[in-house]
Amino acid sequence: QVLLVESGGGLVQAGGSLRLSCAASGSIFSRYTMDWYRQAPGKQRELVATFTSGGSPYYTDSVKGRFTISRDNAKSTVYLEMNSLKPEDTAAYYCHTYNGVHYWGQGTQVTVSS
Repeated sequence: QVLLVESGGGLVQAGGSLRLSCAASGSIFSRYTMDWYRQAPGKQRELVATFTSGGSPYYTDSVKGRFTISRDNAKSTVYLEMNSLKPEDTAAYYCHTYNGVHYWGQGTQVTVSS
């Protein structure tokens, strides 16, 4: 079983920054592709960023150049650095991985005020 726990969300003003963390347990962390998703009220959950060992990270166009996904394998943690935040980034952010089963964190709320 994989346990994912997010932290780092909060309320920030437009143009500000946050760093989200997702601590993972129950797996060989370095083997897994790790993702960040987000879901705003009334909208579908969307993929924001993906980290794959040995490959280029993926970012959805709306966050490209502003968000950075990274991993610390020693700490079994994946991060999402969020810069130049916009009100449109307001959403619950979820950590995700797949190892035959989809695993989701509990979510952390990011609210960007204008």
